[in-house]
Amino acid sequence: MSPSSSPTTPRLRLLHIALLGACAALAACGGGQTDAGTESSPAAQEVNAADGDAATNEEYGVGANAAAVESDAAAAPAVATAGTEDSAATFPLATAALVGTAAVDPANVSVPGTVTTPNPTLQNITVEWAFTGDANANAVVNVRYRKTGSSTWSNSLPLRRISAGTTQGKSWATRHSGSVFDLQPATAYDIELALVDADGGSSTRTVNVTTRAVPAPMAGAPIKPATPSTFKTVMAAAQSGDIIELAAGTYTSFTVSKDGSEAKPIVIRPATGVARSAVVVSGELSLIGRKYVQIRGLTVNGRIRYNSSLGLAIVGNQVNAQTSVGNGDGIVTWNASENAYIADNTVVGTTLWNTAALGNNGANRGEGILVAGPGHVVMNNRVRGFRDNISLLEDSGAVRQYSIDILNNEISEAADDGIEADFCFHNCRIMRNRLTNTFIAMSSQPGLGGPTWFIRNVAYNVAHVAFKLYRTSYGDVLLHNTVVKNGDGLAAYPGVPIHNLYSRNNLFIGGPGASWGGYSAGSGKVIALETLNTANSSLDHDALGSTLGSFDSRMGSIRTSTLADLRAKTTQKNAVQVGLGAFAASIAFPSAAMTSFTPPDLRLKSGGGATDVGQVLPGINDGFSGTKPDAGAYELGAALPVYGPRIACERGGTPPGRRPTPRGPRFVAGGGRGAGGGGGGGRGGGGGGGPSVRPVGPALALGGAPQAPSSTHTGAWSLGRSFLRGTLSMLQAVTRGRSASPTRMWSMRRPWFLRKARLR
Repeated sequence: MSPSSSPTTPRLRLLHIALLGACAALAACGGGQTDAGTESSPAAQEVNAADGDAATNEEYGVGANAAAVESDAAAAPAVATAGTEDSAATFPLATAALVGTAAVDPANVSVPGTVTTPNPTLQNITVEWAFTGDANANAVVNVRYRKTGSSTWSNSLPLRRISAGTTQGKSWATRHSGSVFDLQPATAYDIELALVDADGGSSTRTVNVTTRAVPAPMAGAPIKPATPSTFKTVMAAAQSGDIIELAAGTYTSFTVSKDGSEAKPIVIRPATGVARSAVVVSGELSLIGRKYVQIRGLTVNGRIRYNSSLGLAIVGNQVNAQTSVGNGDGIVTWNASENAYIADNTVVGTTLWNTAALGNNGANRGEGILVAGPGHVVMNNRVRGFRDNISLLEDSGAVRQYSIDILNNEISEAADDGIEADFCFHNCRIMRNRLTNTFIAMSSQPGLGGPTWFIRNVAYNVAHVAFKLYRTSYGDVLLHNTVVKNGDGLAAYPGVPIHNLYSRNNLFIGGPGASWGGYSAGSGKVIALETLNTANSSLDHDALGSTLGSFDSRMGSIRTSTLADLRAKTTQKNAVQVGLGAFAASIAFPSAAMTSFTPPDLRLKSGGGATDVGQVLPGINDGFSGTKPDAGAYELGAALPVYGPRIACERGGTPPGRRPTPRGPRFVAGGGRGAGGGGGGGRGGGGGGGPSVRPVGPALALGGAPQAPSSTHTGAWSLGRSFLRGTLSMLQAVTRGRSASPTRMWSMRRPWFLRKARLR
C-alpha cells in the first residue's frame, strides 16, 4: 500500500505512541542520551543521506533459520550519543524522534513490516526489513550482531533504504536491505535491528540466524569403489551418505542419478592415493536436478552442468573447457539452482586474450562459472580464458538472484566480463577478488535496486571499464576497491542513468587511453560518469589519480579539473589525489592492454597518499591500524589475501589434519603502522622484509592444514602457523560488461539468450 493511499488513523496512533515514548525516554535519560554501547540500547548509526531513493527487487525469500522477535515496536528507542563521520567506532549516530510541537505528516511515519534473512551463506547473512510509510525517507536501520550466547556485540553497516522501482522489466519492493559480513560457518548469530524514524514508528527487532556449514562428506561414510566399467552400476545402487571413489582412468560423459541429503551427501572423488589428474571425465558431468551431491578432486575435460539443483558442492576440480562440449563452458547452471558451493577449482577456457576476442561481439565463448538462483558461494577458484569468467544469468533467465557470494577468486583473461553480477536482485557480494587482463573487470548491468556489493576487489589492466553499471543500474555499492587501468579510472558510458551509486574508500588510477577492439578506454579522467544521477548517489573518500598528471572528472553534468574543484562541487568532499607512488612496489602502468600481465602487488606504501584517508565503515574495515582506514583493497601492513585455490591436494580424499573454519577479518598483532620493516613497512618505518601482518584464508575445502597458494605467498606463510589463527578478509567488488564505449554501447545490448546461445 502506498503512503498516499494508506489510512492515516493507524499512523496517527503510532505517532502519538512514538511521541509519548520519546518524552518518556528524554525524562528517564536526562535529555535523551544514553550510552550507545549498552546491550539494551543499540548504537543508532545513520546511513548516508543520499540513500533515500535507492531501490531493490521484490523477490526475496525467508531464511530457514530466521526467527524474528519484535520488541517495543511502536516506541522510539532512546537517543544514542552522536558521533562524527569519521569516528573510529561507528557511522554518525541517528537520533530518535525529537519532534517537539511541530505537526508530523502521518505519511512520514514508518510502519515496519516483516524481517527476513534469505539464504544465509557460509560467511554472510542477508537482512531484509519491509516497511511502508517514511515518505520523507529519513528513517535508518542500525545493525549490530553477536554469536548467540555471547554478551559482546559488534556493529555492522546500517541497512540501505530501498525504494520500489523497475528496470529492464524487473521490479522490486520498498524495504531496508543489507548484509552482515565475514562471519563463521555453521554458527548461530543474533542480529539486532534498530529502526529509527524521527517522525515515528521506530522499532527494534532481533533475529537469530545460523550460517551454513562448509560442505563435507558424512563422518564414517561407507566407501564404494568404482572403475570406468563399473561406475554406472555403482551409481545406480548409491544411497545417501555414500562416497564413490573412482579408480584411475577415463570416464566418458556421465550423469549422477541419485540424491543425498544435507547431513548425508553423496560424494564422488578419486580413490585414496589417486591423483586428480589420473581420474578424467571426458565430456559432460551432469548433475541436473540433483540434491546434496559433492564432486571433489576430478579432472573434467568438458563441463559440469548442475541445472535445477540444491546444495551441491563442486570442490577442488580441474575443469578444462572444450569447444565441442557446451560451447566451451566450465561449471554452469542454465536455470535457477540453490545453495551451491563452488570452491577451489581451476577452470580453464578456450578464449584467447587478444583484440579480436573483446566485447559482446568478439571472438569469444564460454561461461567459466555460471550461477543462477539464490544462496550460491563461489570462492577461491582460479578462472581464465572465457567470455565471462564468473557470471549470473540475465533478463528472463534471471530468477531469485540474491544472497550470492563471489569471494577470493583469481580471475584473468576475460574477453568480456571478469565477474558479471548482472541482474542481481539484492545482496550479491563480490568481495576480495583479484582480476587481471579483462575487458571489463566487474559488471552490474543492471543492479535491480541493490545493494549489489563490490568490496576489496583488485583490478589491473582493464581494457574498457572496471565497473560496467549499464542498462539503468540501481543500488551498486563500491567499497575499498583498487583499480589500475589505462584510460579513465572510474568510468561508465551507459548512455542511460546510473542510480543510487554509493562509493567509499576506493583507489582508482587511470592514465593515457586507447581503443581496444573498437572500444575506448577513455582519455585519462579520474572519474567519467556522465550519466550518474547525482541527486541520489554519493561518492566520497576515494583516492583518485591519472598518470597524465591531470585531474579531470565528470560526475553527471558537473565537470571539474582540479581536486579542489571536485571537492567543492561534488559529494567527493574528502577525495585525495594519488599516483602510482601510492604502492610499495614499483607498478608498471598497463598502457598496452593486450599484454598478459601477471598480477602485481598493489599493497600500499606509507606516505604514498592513500593511507589514513578513508571513512570508517562498521563491519567492513574494522581493525584498521592508523588514524583512519586506508583507501583501496589493502590496509597498510596487511599480507595479501589468498586468491584462487587454497588446496594443493591432488587426491580426492580428505587430507589428514583438522578442518579449519573460515573467519571474519582480523589483523594479527605484529608490525603495523608504526613499526619498521615489511613490504610496505609500517607507517613510521621503511625497509625490506615481509609484511608485518599475516592473514589466514577461509576454510580449506578438503580439510587439512593451510597450503601456500603460490610462490608469491610463500614468504608470508613460511613464518609459521602461529599467524594462522587470525583471519584477514579483505573485501572487494565486482560486476560484468556488455556495453562499451559510447560508439559501441548500443550494439552490445543483445538479449541474454542471443549473447549466451548455448547447448544447455
